[in-house]
Amino acid sequence: MGIRQFFKKAFSDMKEDAKAQHEVDKANFAAAKAESKAQWEEAKMTPSQRREKMRKDREAQIAEAKEREAAAQKRIDAVKKN
Repeated sequence: MGIRQFFKKAFSDMKEDAKAQHEVDKANFAAAKAESKAQWEEAKMTPSQRREKMRKDREAQIAEAKEREAAAQKRIDAVKKN
């Protein structure tokens, strides 16, 4: 491979990498923008709405913890059988 082909391939690779990084940057920017808007909307909630949201979040966390506990108990039982 000649020097010309080497540089042609190198610049082509850099161009592809730059395009891919641009897509990543666009996605990250869109996510940050959406998160910011969500935080703004949450800040505008009334106290009763905020309490209700927190209650739902707590219930979801409790349910998740119970699922993890059940899975761990199954693993314990499986080890004890062997």
